[in-house]
Amino acid sequence: MNHDGFELGLHDINNAGVYAIGNGDVGPLSAAMRDAGLRVVQIDLDGCQDKRTLLMRLAARLDFPTGFGGNWDALTDNLRDLAWLPANGYALFFNDADALRAHAGADFDTLLDVLDDASGYWSESNVPFWAFVALQDADTEAGAEP
Repeated sequence: MNHDGFELGLHDINNAGVYAIGNGDVGPLSAAMRDAGLRVVQIDLDGCQDKRTLLMRLAARLDFPTGFGGNWDALTDNLRDLAWLPANGYALFFNDADALRAHAGADFDTLLDVLDDASGYWSESNVPFWAFVALQDADTEAGAEP
């Protein structure tokens, strides 16, 4: 599938943000993002049911510097920096996020807010920052905001 197949306008930095996608869209969309020259990082959330596990998985996959505080403020700070992962843009894929949403809804919502903040921060520097949250019920509404 090409970039326009998702109808997200991947070429337009103003469209970067946080989107819900179906689990089946992760592969083709991550390939489109890679083709667009972005650094693609997949964070597996299968079975993730709490903030602590979520933050540990993010820190591991994004190779956060030693001393990551393991809280929302530290996550925000690290997502606004990423100097250790230089790229023309970023596309984060949160695979299988259903358990987190079901068991820790407030933390899931906070994650979405942090990701949206990071996307806005990067757009001020003309760097695209996309976050895709794969949910089972998004299979019928691909490209919707979570």
